Amino acid sequence: MARRAGRICLDGLLIEYDALLAGAVFIARQACSNGHVKKKRGTDMIVAANWKMNPALDQAAVLATALASQPFSEIKRILFVPHPYLVPMSVRLTGAPLKIGGQDCHFADHGAYTGDVSAGMLCDCGASTVLLGHSERRSAHGESSDLVAQKISAALAQNLDVVLCVGETKAERDDKKAEQVVIDQLQASIPDNTPPTRLTIAYEPVWAIGTGAVASPDDIGAMHHIIASVLSERFGANALPPILYGGSVNAENAGSIFAVPLVGGALVGGASLDADAFAAICTAAQLASRNAG
Repeated sequence: MARRAGRICLDGLLIEYDALLAGAVFIARQACSNGHVKKKRGTDMIVAANWKMNPALDQAAVLATALASQPFSEIKRILFVPHPYLVPMSVRLTGAPLKIGGQDCHFADHGAYTGDVSAGMLCDCGASTVLLGHSERRSAHGESSDLVAQKISAALAQNLDVVLCVGETKAERDDKKAEQVVIDQLQASIPDNTPPTRLTIAYEPVWAIGTGAVASPDDIGAMHHIIASVLSERFGANALPPILYGGSVNAENAGSIFAVPLVGGALVGGASLDADAFAAICTAAQLASRNAG
């Protein structure tokens, strides 16, 4: 069946999305099929923006253009955008030094799953990575670590990179269960035969997400050390995936967070919707990358 033509309203312009989608598919398949296994982890910090269910499309276009115009080196930037925005953002950011990611995917390739999106669809729409296991998915949608593992397997089968979120609630931390909760999530969420070069971990204490509360540098360092120990047992000390911190990261605290040993970057929520704030976080990450090098 021939694909129907349609239109996207972007910055006040009506753009035929049939041509855009064809371009996005080509870009995405190139990204999903080339270079993933060969890439080598360095000391570059990763700064990932999780837009969640924000913003409006016209605001997203302006924000993406602003982010693309910001020159940064020695860091890797990822935008996790709402699924309907994958194609327009992928096209708008063609050639820009930013990766586009989806915020979730289903474990199945296709089927009667109303409202869900497969890993292959993400790739077709311009994504080269996917965010999985976020606490908002685990709590609001009842996602278990076993389900997260199935989703990771589906994403890897489509050559998508994966950012896996782990983290404890305030009650679990108060009950001194934080470390075991995170260990259990890691062990149950990462499928067997997962290539470490395709995986990034984001430690996000649930009590710090969107609350303004931030874990202390000592707490961040202690949990990142535990995560690194688990990953070292799994992949070897010389093949550790990057470990990001997330939870109310902003322009003011980013530098101190990036100074904590084993912190490889940040997963940024609310501050990623402000181009200047996100740029300040990227600047702090760039400095940390240079100091680490």
